[in-house]
Amino acid sequence: MNKIGLYNIDSKMPNYALMKISKWHKAHNDNVTWYTPIEHPLFDRVYASSIFTWSDKSYLQDSVITGGTGFNIKTKLTQDIDDCEPDYSLYSDFKQAIGFLTRGCIRKCSECFVPEKEGMIRPYRDIETIVQDRKEVILFDNNVLACDHGLKQIERITEMPIKVDFNQGLDARLITEDIAYLLSKVRWLKPLRLACDNISMIEPVRKAVELLRKYHCTPTNYFIYLLVKDIPSALTRAIFCRELKTDPFAQPYRNIKGDEPPKILKHFSRWVNHKAIFKTVDWNDYEIHTPTISNRDRSKATP
Repeated sequence: MNKIGLYNIDSKMPNYALMKISKWHKAHNDNVTWYTPIEHPLFDRVYASSIFTWSDKSYLQDSVITGGTGFNIKTKLTQDIDDCEPDYSLYSDFKQAIGFLTRGCIRKCSECFVPEKEGMIRPYRDIETIVQDRKEVILFDNNVLACDHGLKQIERITEMPIKVDFNQGLDARLITEDIAYLLSKVRWLKPLRLACDNISMIEPVRKAVELLRKYHCTPTNYFIYLLVKDIPSALTRAIFCRELKTDPFAQPYRNIKGDEPPKILKHFSRWVNHKAIFKTVDWNDYEIHTPTISNRDRSKATP
């Protein structure tokens, strides 16, 4: 029996890969537990997983087996481990099921790792396999609406007594009358999520929201991701979301190295994400009363 250590470096969400690794090792009679660097000599093998490129990994021992986008987008679980279902005993207080119905994406967004990491969209799991005996499910598909398998799984979801959150958002460009009607039959764990990451997405998001509301897909204050690369574009999109009576969530852009975003982008995101302020205070008024944002920082807001 080996003692296996697991280290989830940077995510508050249960780590899907580490849960699969745990299941595989327990099936081989190994002792699996959480790891801290100070205990390194006590373990026979240690796995560390990181989602974000900017997380500090300098303190890890060379012998640690690393994986995840935060380390190297080329790393993958071996097929026998990937075939395992996640070990929920690692997160005893977490009540939702998690997983993917599909992997990959049809899009090739420049700021996204998925096209290079996972390739073209393909079937991955059935909803029954993911749910097990749980009543709430968080799904991490990158573009579930772009795959026939994904749409068939959503049809199955509408027939099951479960609530679902497509955590990474749905592609507004793919929401047709038929798909809006299908989504209206889903029981949502959180508000349905879309993304408006550039100006070209405004009209697709507007059309998608109109269709979703037409078919009474509730709740109707849809959650909209906003990628913030520069202030003029982000401001246009944020105001659009406010006028559309949706709930924008701004995310300051980090480059592929994970460098810290300019302060002005983080400041803008705080304005958007503080709902009471966002609904009552204009950006210009909010910005001008922030002396910590220098003119140099403001100049970084536009590429």
